[in-house]
Amino acid sequence: MATGRGLMIAGSGYESPEDDAAPPPALPRQDRERERDPELGCGMDSPSSLMDMVSKARHMGRRATGGIANVLHSLPYKSDWLTGIGLTFYFLNLGLFIMNSVLITIRFHVRPGSFINSFTDQMESLFISAFLVSIATILITSCQYGAPHAGPWFLEVMEVLFWIYAGFSTVISAGLYLTLWSTQVFPIHTMTPIWVFPAYPLLLSAPFGANLISAANRTNQLSSINTVAITVSSVTVQGTGFLISFMVCAAFLYRLMTQKLPRDAQRPGVFISIGPSGFTAAGLVQLGNQTQKIFPVDFMGTEHAVYILKLLSYMAGLWLWGLSIWFFLVSVGSLWKYARPDHKGKMPFQMTWFSFVFPNTALVTATEALGVAFESTGLQIFGCVLAGCIIFVWLFVFASMIRCLWRRELLWPKDDD
Repeated sequence: MATGRGLMIAGSGYESPEDDAAPPPALPRQDRERERDPELGCGMDSPSSLMDMVSKARHMGRRATGGIANVLHSLPYKSDWLTGIGLTFYFLNLGLFIMNSVLITIRFHVRPGSFINSFTDQMESLFISAFLVSIATILITSCQYGAPHAGPWFLEVMEVLFWIYAGFSTVISAGLYLTLWSTQVFPIHTMTPIWVFPAYPLLLSAPFGANLISAANRTNQLSSINTVAITVSSVTVQGTGFLISFMVCAAFLYRLMTQKLPRDAQRPGVFISIGPSGFTAAGLVQLGNQTQKIFPVDFMGTEHAVYILKLLSYMAGLWLWGLSIWFFLVSVGSLWKYARPDHKGKMPFQMTWFSFVFPNTALVTATEALGVAFESTGLQIFGCVLAGCIIFVWLFVFASMIRCLWRRELLWPKDDD
């Protein structure tokens, strides 16, 4: 971020290699403004620069909002008012997606070349896949809230979209990583779980497939979709995404052992490490809960195949759920110093605060799915408590964002001279 008269914007949770370098010599004010925007010869006050920074902050809020709608639907205790709250979050997420899509389109129009440059920008390139993640949350919640009120055509459309999403997420994830590896250098001491993000679209394949099959089952339209093909593909894509994320998280643990915790501004990004195991556990267990509806009795030539697959999904789900709990404890513990009475500083609001919400929605849905699988009232209650906490955190973070916008501390030109 440029020095001097710049834009007060939340960090992305990414630490560029230049962060540890010595600051460049100070330039005269006019030169600094020209350096910040060589195309327009102006500082960060220009509308195009403001739009540029708005687009970089767009990623977090809408995924967290869609995740809350998903969490509310996963709760075992159903009621009309709960469904109404879930629909509110669903439409809010849809509105945020449309608004952000319009803003980013305007940005690409106002700043020619910014679309191509975003693929090689050290910060933005890691977040390009957030667009697919946002689409996945909309499709998942559409299956949850829309299927009971639509005809067979809806599920057929959702199945087509599932195949498109599975193919696009695989190709785009591989392409993004290949682009990063060809154009960027990311030293290990700058590593955060944000490096997982290009693989994140893969991690919503199993939840998408499971909710699509569940929607067909609830509306007695299982025959309208190919449940076996959807399940096998979901597990394949989900497994690919988890293994990639697992290797990246292993590098993150190495970074923690050698470089300690990330800087204060990047601590919220640690919560992203919860997502890979959480989403995978949720997807596998949700599919396992429906094995008798998905597979024929004589699947793979034996009547025991359905039971074996169900047992395997539950055991794998428990294993991964435990890993997500462990990362949750580490993530919460990384913020402990801010709760100490002798700690004088505070963590300023950033858009990465929404990382407190979205990855944890995976933990809640996995907990609820395991509660259903093992008919455990304790797990279901624990999931409800976690859901209540996450909704409270979302309200706090969203209110903090509005407060910073109102006080012109976020996405607003500020004179530091």
